[in-house]
Amino acid sequence: MLRAPAKLNLCLYVGGRRGDGLHELRSIFCPLTLADRLVVSAADGPGDEVDCPEVRGPNLVATALEVLRARGWDGPPQRVELDKRIPVAAGLGGGSADAAALLRHLAGERDDLAEIAAGLGADVPSQLTPSFALVGGGGEVVEALPDPREFAVVLVPGEGGLRTADVYAEADRLGAGRGAGELASLEEELRRAASSGGSPLEYAGLLVNDLQGAALSLCPEIAEALAALEEVGAATALVTGSGPTAFGLFADIAAADRAAAELPPRFAGAIVASPQRWLS
Repeated sequence: MLRAPAKLNLCLYVGGRRGDGLHELRSIFCPLTLADRLVVSAADGPGDEVDCPEVRGPNLVATALEVLRARGWDGPPQRVELDKRIPVAAGLGGGSADAAALLRHLAGERDDLAEIAAGLGADVPSQLTPSFALVGGGGEVVEALPDPREFAVVLVPGEGGLRTADVYAEADRLGAGRGAGELASLEEELRRAASSGGSPLEYAGLLVNDLQGAALSLCPEIAEALAALEEVGAATALVTGSGPTAFGLFADIAAADRAAAELPPRFAGAIVASPQRWLS
């Protein structure tokens, strides 16, 4: 069985759109104990099979298999059973994590693995080896950081999901992009703050999501989740990634458990998680 940890954007600074259509960004990614599970076995039939009832339409795991084969991988037909624990279209990188888990399992020694991952999506390269990391470029530049000291999160998934492309388009409409010089300066600040291995609560002032305004514009009810997290004691509350999941930061798992229990009944689906220390 393979584990595919959710990815939390502790912050997300967004620049302009690049020539390849992606936006320049700077972010700190943190893998979580919340994770999907994949069971990979030999397929009964002549072709690859991906079984995941929770994902309607194209599945990034199936696409990863197709791309691997197009690039010359000639392993036997595979059957992949996906047990989704990460909410779908929630800004937590579940699809990217699943695809990356399959790639490292089937083709971890390939020289072109990072290139294949980047072609699948902006979040896939960072998930080949999920770790606490400073991420730049369009998601393909990954700089490992020391594991942080203890903290925990309460996640409040939104209903219905948001398409990443729609949120970025709305951010462009709202004029949310930063200049290259500002992004470079923020990158240095993030590196200095996180390189000590401290808890993110120690640099909470740097935890900003430039897509939050766009996500709220498209899904105003996210504001209720953010307010509820603050009311139960979150040190900071933000949208993760392109949303609609809101998260609150807490000092430890016990504090996060207490806070989740105090949320209003309409947020009964809240998830408590902590950083995943990755073992390769």
